[in-house]
Amino acid sequence: MKSLLVLSVLLLVFAVPTAGVWLLGRRAKVPARMLIVFVPAGWLAVLVGGILSQRAHGTLFPETSPCHRTGTPVTQYFPPDSFCRHDDGELRTVNGPTGKFVFWTAAGTAVAVSGGAVVRRRRRA
Repeated sequence: MKSLLVLSVLLLVFAVPTAGVWLLGRRAKVPARMLIVFVPAGWLAVLVGGILSQRAHGTLFPETSPCHRTGTPVTQYFPPDSFCRHDDGELRTVNGPTGKFVFWTAAGTAVAVSGGAVVRRRRRA
């Protein structure tokens, strides 16, 4: 029963939006190669953005938080980042440049592909 629930959640969270984007893209006559790039880039941006914005919070165990005993976790959702607010009021990020680079690359790719699809559609019309 538990596996059926997990499968249902995965279907609702990932498969339905992906299929919706794919079907809307095909209806708008966006080439499949653009959709093949757009869908994973979009999901990667969402996944990495969520990880970056929640990294300062200890999810299950508060002592695993990078802010444990040093400050209070602070979340910024766009651009995604997590900070520790220390006792002196200073905010220090807990994310390195690699995660931010992956997020901005994936988000930029998704925006560029969608812009390219618009340009291609207008040229064909």
